[in-house]
Amino acid sequence: MSDKGDDARRRIVAGAADLLGRRGPGATSIRETARHAGAPLGSTYHYFPGGKDELLAEAVRHAGATVAAGLRRALREGPEQGLRSYLALWRSLLVEGDFRAGCPVLAVAVQEPGREGPSPALEAAAEAFDTWQGLLEGSLREHGVPDGEAGEVAALAVAAAEGAVALCRARRTTDALDAVEARLGALIRAATAGRP
Repeated sequence: MSDKGDDARRRIVAGAADLLGRRGPGATSIRETARHAGAPLGSTYHYFPGGKDELLAEAVRHAGATVAAGLRRALREGPEQGLRSYLALWRSLLVEGDFRAGCPVLAVAVQEPGREGPSPALEAAAEAFDTWQGLLEGSLREHGVPDGEAGEVAALAVAAAEGAVALCRARRTTDALDAVEARLGALIRAATAGRP
């Protein structure tokens, strides 16, 4: 694929991720995605011959990888900084989008799949959550937190952050994210206190 083709495909995937975070999977169609990304409808089908299922799964993977890359960078400074960075990303998405945009991974995870078994997008959402949780858990372990506790704190962090995003969107305020940051920050400090 040419660089121009790669750029067009990336633009379509990013557009689909944005629409997912704003409207959810039910209202994210191929046609709307093409329009939102400024791409011809035909090229969207060219890049995603599997249709909407393929496009949504790729959009969720894109969103998951984008968050994971930022989290990896922030975790170099430790688990508390990783948590702050993770929450700051959602805070900026909410505020800059006037509370109209949320997490595309969460949007897919909470909508009924409407099929027998998980959709490719729902499987991609599970992979994204697992990756984020795994990154946080690994950082906690590196800072001396025992395996079981590290896993629990990481699961709590991802679940609390994603739930806070939903509350923030509904209430049009970042108060829930602020509360999660304060409490989870204290929990992480206590878990890592006196450990290498």
